[in-house]
Amino acid sequence: MSKVITKYVCQNCGYVSPRWTGKCPNCNEWNSFVEEAPVPARVARKSGSIASKFEPVPLTQVNGHEEERFATGMSEFDRVLGGGIVPGSVILLGGDPGIGKSTLMMQIALLLKNKIVLYITGEESLKQIKLRADRLGQYSDSVLLLPETNLELITEIIERGSPELIVVDSIQTMFRPDLESAPGSVGQVRESTALLTRIAKTKNIPMFLVGHVTKEGVIAGPRVIEHMVDTVLQFEGERHYSYRILRAAKNRFGSTNEIGIFEMHDTGMREVKNPSEVFLSERAYGTSGSAIVASMEGTRPILIEVQALVTSTSYGLPQRTATGFDLRRLQMLLAVLEKRGGLNLGTQDVFVNVAGGIRIDEPAADLGIAVSIVSSLRDVPADSQTVVVGEVGLGGEIRTVSHSERRVQEAAKLGFKRIIVPKNNIRHVKLKMTPQATQSKGGIEIVGVESITEALKEVLG
Repeated sequence: MSKVITKYVCQNCGYVSPRWTGKCPNCNEWNSFVEEAPVPARVARKSGSIASKFEPVPLTQVNGHEEERFATGMSEFDRVLGGGIVPGSVILLGGDPGIGKSTLMMQIALLLKNKIVLYITGEESLKQIKLRADRLGQYSDSVLLLPETNLELITEIIERGSPELIVVDSIQTMFRPDLESAPGSVGQVRESTALLTRIAKTKNIPMFLVGHVTKEGVIAGPRVIEHMVDTVLQFEGERHYSYRILRAAKNRFGSTNEIGIFEMHDTGMREVKNPSEVFLSERAYGTSGSAIVASMEGTRPILIEVQALVTSTSYGLPQRTATGFDLRRLQMLLAVLEKRGGLNLGTQDVFVNVAGGIRIDEPAADLGIAVSIVSSLRDVPADSQTVVVGEVGLGGEIRTVSHSERRVQEAAKLGFKRIIVPKNNIRHVKLKMTPQATQSKGGIEIVGVESITEALKEVLG
């Protein structure tokens, strides 16, 4: 008999080594190598035999009609997908433990009453899933539960039943018996995802794969599984907040800029139809260090409160802390305020927080962060009826932002009296300027500013 040569695979990045080593040379993770046997030749032959059923087709003969999507009945979820579920698509949903992935998937399954949904669970018993349905207060005979992890048996059941949508919870518990590695290993996760993707494409069945995440917040397993699927969804949220944010990290059938906002309740996930009103419901009036910014999440404008606290440092090196905002961006803004604004922040601790547990990534929030910092430094409250929008450049200039009209409309809808925008954005708002460089739209005054000092004077006086 020939000697069986095993290999060692990093469970963090998928790097293959001929021998065990304590530290992965690719991702620098410690104690991540697991011994795996090579894939048998018969498995390789079996997986490659499907390609022989297809022949090359000229591009002009391919049916170019877009697949008709079907809605889930949850508008926030459909928004992130790009308008609904595309038949034959494979969607990977990742999130921290206990964030609500299984609850969200069960709600989606129960809402599709006119579709036969096969819910494959490898982590929970049927009784546990029934208890979740009781808590949600919804039932449907079209939802079929299957507590199985063997993909050979699952494939046979799919062949016999022909479901219209499949949910796999979770992909790390599935295994192929022809592979000798344990469930959850790199090889099993990769091959299981490949098999399920092949089933979804050949049978035109949409499929949801629930995935675990690592301590760094990325989906566990090799990154190659994210390339196999059509859409990668991230379910995010702070443990101490009830709000959950669903965003697309990858989407072959839509934009990756949209987000869906949910609120966790005893009865499941509830959609947040007006996130701006929710995030501003607890803001304090007349307090220094607070400003309202208009952020764009995809095509949706959201008004968010940003807070700053500036105090004299007790250490030799001042602290810089940011929650919900990029720390390096904060350090850049502090440098601009010192150089262009003439402020002394070198002996001050600066803490910045985005209220509501949401994270702002766009540069249009720069001016709001700067206003809140100066407001706290001077202990002067900013105008509570003013919204601030603008990107701050290294020269202290206020640069143009996109979707200025939508930001203005959202601020006017919520009853704000004034909005500060970059002066170059004034011409994008389809109204005539007044001699005071202000405009009126829906009862809101629009003020254009060119520099950081001009903006601070407008808001703080």
